[in-house]
Amino acid sequence: MIHIIELRLPIDHAPEALSAAIVKRLGISDQELLKTEIFKRSYDARKNSALSFTYIVDVEVKNEAAVLKRFVDDPQVRATPDTNYHFVTRVTASTPQPTHRPVVIGFGPCGIFAALLLAQMGLKPLVLERGKAVRERTQDTWKLWRKNVLNPESNVQFGEGGAGTFSDGKLYSQIKDPKFYGRKVIQEFIQAGAPEEILYVAKPHIGTFRLVGIVETMREKIIALGGEIRFSQKVTGFDIEAKHIRGVLLENGEHIAADHVILALGHSARDTFEALHEAGVYLEAKPFSVGFRIEHPQSMIDRARLGSHAGNPLIGAADYKLVHHANNGRSVYSFCMCPGGTVVAATSELNRVVTNGMSQYSRNERNANAGIVVGITPDDYPGGPLAGIAFQRAIESKAFELGGGTYEAPGQLVGDFLMGRASTAFGSVTPSYKPGVHLTDLASSLPSYAIEAIREALPAFEKKIKGFSMHDAVLTGVETRTSSPLRITRGADYQSLNIKGLYPAGEGAGYAGGILSAGVDGIKVAEAVALSLLPQ
Repeated sequence: MIHIIELRLPIDHAPEALSAAIVKRLGISDQELLKTEIFKRSYDARKNSALSFTYIVDVEVKNEAAVLKRFVDDPQVRATPDTNYHFVTRVTASTPQPTHRPVVIGFGPCGIFAALLLAQMGLKPLVLERGKAVRERTQDTWKLWRKNVLNPESNVQFGEGGAGTFSDGKLYSQIKDPKFYGRKVIQEFIQAGAPEEILYVAKPHIGTFRLVGIVETMREKIIALGGEIRFSQKVTGFDIEAKHIRGVLLENGEHIAADHVILALGHSARDTFEALHEAGVYLEAKPFSVGFRIEHPQSMIDRARLGSHAGNPLIGAADYKLVHHANNGRSVYSFCMCPGGTVVAATSELNRVVTNGMSQYSRNERNANAGIVVGITPDDYPGGPLAGIAFQRAIESKAFELGGGTYEAPGQLVGDFLMGRASTAFGSVTPSYKPGVHLTDLASSLPSYAIEAIREALPAFEKKIKGFSMHDAVLTGVETRTSSPLRITRGADYQSLNIKGLYPAGEGAGYAGGILSAGVDGIKVAEAVALSLLPQ
C-alpha cells in the first residue's frame, strides 16, 4: 500500500471528496484506486483559517511499484510502513513451561497490557491487584464523591483499570514509537468495545464510563488465555535472595514463588515503594509537578480556541496546552486537560485531599478543567528516594485542613488568587468537584515559589486564551499526583538495576505518563519477560 500525508479537505466535505483528493495527488484514474484506509485525521481550526481536516491515508492502487517510483523524491508519498504487531516469541507444543508463572503486580493500563501480552504469548500470568474489580471499585469511588467516605484500597488510584479509568481516557502521547506499539494498544481497546475512530483521530479518547466495560472485557480475554487475576491482593513484601527475586509476600501472609515479577504499580502505591526500598531495590528521586485544577466555562474555551468554529459538532469541545517559564525559574504548564469534564476527588490516603480531571466520551459537561502545575525537582525535597512522597503528603494534608477536614477541597476564584485575598462566594463558574469546594485562600497550600509562579503564569495564559484569568474561574487544590515522585530504575534489559527478575514498568516506576504510554511500556516489559522465559 501507499502512505500519503497532508491531504487537506474542508471539514464538511462530501464522502467522495477524499477519494478524489487521493486520485489527484497521485495522478491516477478513479479506476486505479482500489482501497482507502484512514491512518490519521486531525483538524485545523485556527480562528482565521477555513475549517479543515488533514488526513494521512493508506491506499491500495494498481501498478503500485510504478506509482511509488514516480514519487521517490516526495517525502509525503511512500510505501506504507508495517504497523502490525509481531510477537517476539510464543509458547509452542515443544516449549518447556517455566517453573513459576510470571507475576504482574497492578492491573492498571500497564499491568493490563503486560498481562495481556504474556497471555497472548502463552505464558499464563498471575496478576495481583490490591484494589477491587472495576464495578465494585466504582461504587467505592462514588462513596467518597457523594458521602465523603474513603476506602484506602478501592478508589480513583487503586483497583482494576488503574487511575486511567477515572480520567478522560486519553489515548495520545508524545512518546517515540517506531514499532507502532501504540496501535497495538488502541486496536486491543477497539476489540474490547472502544469506538473504531480512536485508531485514526488525532486526539483519541474513550471516556470513563466506556472504559469500565472495556477493562472488564480485556480481563476476560486474559483469563480465557490462561491468565489469573486476583483482586484485593496487596503485596507487602519481596522475597529476594542473592540479588534475584524469588517471590512476593501478600498482606494475608501468603508467599507466592516467582522469579519474574513485573512492577506495574501506578504512581500512588506509596506503601509498596516503601516495601521495595526496605527490600533494597534501587530507587531514585525524580522530578514531578504540583499545582491546582482550574475550571472555566467550556463555551468560553471553545470561543477562544475556535472562534467562529466554536460549537461545530464535527470538532467537539476544544482543548488547550499551555506553558509559561516564570521569572523565578519555574515552569508552569497545563496538565491533563479535560474538555467538558469534571474535577474529581482522587486521594488514596485518609485525611488528605488530591484532585484530578475526568471526562466522559461525550465531553458535554458545562466546565473545562485542567491542572495548572509547577515543575519541581529532587532539589526541592532532599532526603533520598522516598522524600518526594513525604513532600506530596504534606501538601495533601494541608489541603485537607484548608478544605475543612471533610474531603472537601480548598478553592479560590482566580481573581482573588491573583489579588492575594480569600474568596467568599462563587461567581459565574460553579466548581464540579465532589464532595464539594470550600472557599479559602490557597496561598498556604503550596510552596511559595509555586504560588508565585502560578500567579505570574495565569495572566500570561490570558494572552493566549482570552478569558483564562477571568475573575470567576475557579482554582481547586491540590494536584500532586501528576507523575511518580520516584523511579524504580531499570537497565536495557528492563530489569531492576540491582535485582534480577524484577521488571519495573509504567507510570509508578517512572517510565510512562498516561494510558497509552503505560500500555506501550507494559508491552515492552512483557516482551522482555517472555524472551527471558522462553528459549530462542
